[in-house]
Amino acid sequence: MWWKIASVVLVLYALSVGMLIPLKPGIDYVKPGYAQTGDSLRVQFHGYNTFYSNGQASDIRVWLQYDSAQALLGRQLAVLSDTTLEATFVIPANLPRATASVMLNAIISHPTDGVSLLPDALEITRDTTARNAESWTATPVEKLHVVKDFSFPYRNVIYESIRNTYYHVPMWFVLLFLFTASVVFSIVFLMTKKPDADRMASSFAEAGLLFGFMGLVTGMLWANYTWGAPWSNDIKQLMTAVALLIYLAYFILRRSFDEPEKGARLSAVYNIFAFSSLIPLLYIVPRMFASLHPGSTGNPAFGSQDLDNTMRMVFYPAILGFTGIGFWLALLRVRMKRIEDKMIGLD
Repeated sequence: MWWKIASVVLVLYALSVGMLIPLKPGIDYVKPGYAQTGDSLRVQFHGYNTFYSNGQASDIRVWLQYDSAQALLGRQLAVLSDTTLEATFVIPANLPRATASVMLNAIISHPTDGVSLLPDALEITRDTTARNAESWTATPVEKLHVVKDFSFPYRNVIYESIRNTYYHVPMWFVLLFLFTASVVFSIVFLMTKKPDADRMASSFAEAGLLFGFMGLVTGMLWANYTWGAPWSNDIKQLMTAVALLIYLAYFILRRSFDEPEKGARLSAVYNIFAFSSLIPLLYIVPRMFASLHPGSTGNPAFGSQDLDNTMRMVFYPAILGFTGIGFWLALLRVRMKRIEDKMIGLD
């Protein structure tokens, strides 16, 4: 009983804390986003969840950074609002490398908000006629303000939808745990022929399929926000759909025989096949192709900017809580099947 109460508490914790804790301040965009070597330009930094008006402008520093040693420090900084800063930059006559253009990161160090970073914020192209004495190495990024608080990382691609990490991703962990339990009970049934093992196998598969569909729906909602469409034929979306259809066929097979025992035996064998295809479909094949999902080729999952320590304090409890709820639902379904079988005289 204790684990059921703990599961409910953990899910409520993940729902409340995951939705209420704010995101770290970040840089939404800079304007303009393009310049040439030799230019002197006024750049506006537009923040997200920022409080630039808190503190003196002299305590705030902004950079356009090429790498750890080469950056340009903003001059004549002005705070226009809580979400807007403005600073002047003099672009050197030469690029830091022999290319037609380079992308510079925007960095803001604020005493209250801490450090904000926007990768590839501004593009600089080469102008062969430009002449000035500005140096790329004169003002490296250093002496940053460090603010420690309980907040979630800001990603300018997904914004507040990063919270869906606590609800979408755990669905797939729970699915894997439930399907694992299901295939174990299928093997037990083939070895012992005990009807209760078959009930356990089918009930855990039902619960796993439920969480699979919830994972698919939460993923489609997330995709609609971040990718512009709920379904984009992404490799992971396609493989997930195939995996769920394979398990849906498991239940169709169970109901295709007039003899329950024969259907239970064949479905147990099929369950082993279905589970053996689950890992390649969900965790191997998607990593072999380009994908919008994290965890694919050139797109690592759970990087430091995707899942930091504050997110782990919600993410791991969410996995435990939803897993407990999944096992609870499966066991309730087992009890229902036992009652149904007794009513029709099968047990």
